Amino acid sequence: MNAPTELSGTAEDFELPEDWLQLSDPDVTEVEVELVTRALHGARLSGGPLVEAFEQRFAALLGRRHAVAVASGTIGTWLALRALGIGPGDEVVASPYGWHQVMHAVTLAGARLVFADIDYWTGCLDATRAAAQVTPATKAILAGNVNGHPAAWEALRAVADGHGLKLIEDSTEAIGSRYLGRPVGSFGDLSVFDFSQPSALCCGEGGMVVTDDDALAAELRYLRSRALADRRSVSVGSRVPLQCGVSELTASLGLAQLARLPQLLDKRKAVEALYLEQVQTFEGIKPPYIRPGVDEVHWMLYVVHLGKRFTASACDQIVEDLAEAMIESALYCQPLHQQFHYQRQGWRRGQLPLVERIADRAIALPFHAHLTSDHVRFIVKTMKDSTVNVGAGAAIY
Repeated sequence: MNAPTELSGTAEDFELPEDWLQLSDPDVTEVEVELVTRALHGARLSGGPLVEAFEQRFAALLGRRHAVAVASGTIGTWLALRALGIGPGDEVVASPYGWHQVMHAVTLAGARLVFADIDYWTGCLDATRAAAQVTPATKAILAGNVNGHPAAWEALRAVADGHGLKLIEDSTEAIGSRYLGRPVGSFGDLSVFDFSQPSALCCGEGGMVVTDDDALAAELRYLRSRALADRRSVSVGSRVPLQCGVSELTASLGLAQLARLPQLLDKRKAVEALYLEQVQTFEGIKPPYIRPGVDEVHWMLYVVHLGKRFTASACDQIVEDLAEAMIESALYCQPLHQQFHYQRQGWRRGQLPLVERIADRAIALPFHAHLTSDHVRFIVKTMKDSTVNVGAGAAIY
């Protein structure tokens, strides 16, 4: 038998070169290093006091009764659906636009996703269009705070309550944003967060489900994992739990980032201001929109919306041009109804025109606290040059 191959090289060998301007770059300081070091020296590396402290402080931040730490936003949503008893034969109304991890949880639970179109300006699920998709099989509405912008939660709550549905808030793209005086994550019967990149509160991986319902919280904790004391138990029954908690190391990172959250968000706001200054001279850009009732938006990424004369292929070319200049960027979303798994269920391009109109022309640019004014100026200038090359200069409206 051959000897195991040794892993050679350093951590830098597996990352983009330092001279790349990366899409996201976590803001980590000595505070995080110190807390992780403490965790490494502790007697527990999983399911210990740091996880409990992270849950308690996160719940307090949002004014919720319970927070349950989980391995990811996807897993958290899957557990939420299971706790609500949603599975095969049930339908969940959602938007196909945004980052898809949470929507995939509906499929994993065996339920059927029913897509509804979005509000063109915010990118979030439109309440009226969601209501039109409700059937007797519908059990929940799953709506997201897309890229940090709060959804219209008053209207979505009215639809949910009017049809006897549960309202699940996908806040995996948002933390710190506020709507009608309340933080995102405080509107759903259950709300889900994710702490992987490019989240402002970044733990590498991990997530959190928050709720005010004692019974749902207890069920979430049961489904999340079996405790050490349960190893001799024979009472699994019909609700088989997973093993999808977070480690003390993840919780220590989360606690440090949570303590620094106002600073993290302020630093990102400063970078946002740099972008706003530069894009004002960029003809054909849809300016960031904040709907009435929204007190504050903290974007997950800086997303540029190009005009209608740009095609999806032109946007692909812009991403390639930025990469040649060592700027990492990405098309923000490939809508789920245009992806193979959901097309097998009958979904097709053309059914959700507002989603398609935005998704074809939305490009995510680097957005993190390590960007300087020179970086932002270079990013925007490079993108402007590229849009000219692919036939820009067109007004969006």
